[in-house]
Amino acid sequence: MNRELIEALNMVEKEKGIAKEILIDAIESAILSAYKKDQGKNNNLKVVLDPETGEFHIYIYKEVVMEVEDENTQINLAEAKAIDPSYQLEDQVEFEIYPKEFGRIAAQTAKQIIVQRIREAERTLIYNEYSSRVDDLITGTVRRFEQRTVYVDLGKTEAILPPHEQIPGERFEHGARIKAYLAEVKKGSKGPQIILSRARSGFLKRLLEFEVPEIQEGIVEIKNVAREPGARSKVAVYSKFENVDPVGACVGAKGSRVQMVVRELKGEKIDLILWDEDPARYITRALSPAKVTEVKLLTSKKSSIVIVPDNQLSLAIGKEGQNARLAARLTGWKVDIKSETQAEESKEEIAALLAEEETYEEETYDWEDVLGSGEELTELAGEDLEVEDQPDDSWDETDESWDEEDESWAETDFEEDPDLPPAEVEGSEEVFIHEEPKKKKTKKRAKQRVKELIDEVEEGIDLFIDASQDSEPEVAIEDDTELVFTEESGSGFTIGQLLSEELKKKFSLNEEEKKKK
Repeated sequence: MNRELIEALNMVEKEKGIAKEILIDAIESAILSAYKKDQGKNNNLKVVLDPETGEFHIYIYKEVVMEVEDENTQINLAEAKAIDPSYQLEDQVEFEIYPKEFGRIAAQTAKQIIVQRIREAERTLIYNEYSSRVDDLITGTVRRFEQRTVYVDLGKTEAILPPHEQIPGERFEHGARIKAYLAEVKKGSKGPQIILSRARSGFLKRLLEFEVPEIQEGIVEIKNVAREPGARSKVAVYSKFENVDPVGACVGAKGSRVQMVVRELKGEKIDLILWDEDPARYITRALSPAKVTEVKLLTSKKSSIVIVPDNQLSLAIGKEGQNARLAARLTGWKVDIKSETQAEESKEEIAALLAEEETYEEETYDWEDVLGSGEELTELAGEDLEVEDQPDDSWDETDESWDEEDESWAETDFEEDPDLPPAEVEGSEEVFIHEEPKKKKTKKRAKQRVKELIDEVEEGIDLFIDASQDSEPEVAIEDDTELVFTEESGSGFTIGQLLSEELKKKFSLNEEEKKKK
């Protein structure tokens, strides 16, 4: 029996790819659970299965105590020292036990645990294997259909091909072998869920890599793919070597390579386009087979105005805008196609857009020229700016009233300053650098305002000196007297004048007290 167990473990390991150690661990757990359920009164147990002979041993552990309260879990210190003199209190003494045959319920429990552990190990193995193959090409056999969902047998597991991942109008036969793109692997309650696709751009890319050796070797690179499944696709290719034609390498002799891909895609048309760094040339090629007269770029909006001959307008746009739509997806630029007649009619509008683009480029400041470079920018944005901006001791920078005035002045300066960059560059690094000079200007205005207030105070003191030298009789004012000022000149009182009146009042009170004394 033990030899048969080891042979069975070896067979399962070979067929399902599950490591023998995992199977042995599952059997040990199953036997342990069965013993606890059937006979065990002590939960401190251990099961050991010999991987060579197939024999298993069950050990029970008892704690060393002075007085035994439970014989199933405890042992007296004297008895423990009789077994081994090194045992101390609270040590665990190991005993091997020889249980009788398990009952039906215990055997059923052991069976369920073994099956469950083997399934869990198998699911984990499948998930790890296929999750590492995401974005790869995979081959399987069509097994069954549920409504429009196709179930594909991959050998070790089953994958699904949902309706939205199929090429429109495509039909499959039972037992047929198909190629698909491994799009996603999800963990589910019933095991990993593998989702295939034949409609994504990655499927076309992997087919070209499979058919063209130059792509596999890295000589030719696929820059981008734009695809409408079952109808048409555009592929931008680029060669790292000048003597290699990337489009010719993908087409093959007499179109043999690209025809294999077209056959797999059920007749889908494929346009192979040479990638170019220049957006204008790239857009021109992306609109093939239509001929392009001129391309005007609006870089700030990532947009382009493409002018084509009148007889090429419908070809450039394509059926239901398909050609223009694929070209825009391939290049990443918005494409506005106009015929030569339409361009002539919209001449002023196009000129205005181009003038706006030129204005935008001119207003994109080079901040190293405006604010300086190197150490000057470091000083402007660093500690030197903070030292320079420190206000006088008479001004508390934490005063909320000053903060409010600063904000109002800052907003006014920002609106009226003609040297600031346009709103389009908001959010860029240049705007962040410019915020420090604006703060500096704001504080300068605040310091200037403080200086004006101090001048007004000094002016009030001068008024007080002039009033004290006047020969007019002095008037004593009681503490509770309320001062009422009238506006005679129509220009209102300044802070200096109000301060002067207050100082005169205090001076009169001091003189009155001296006379009384």
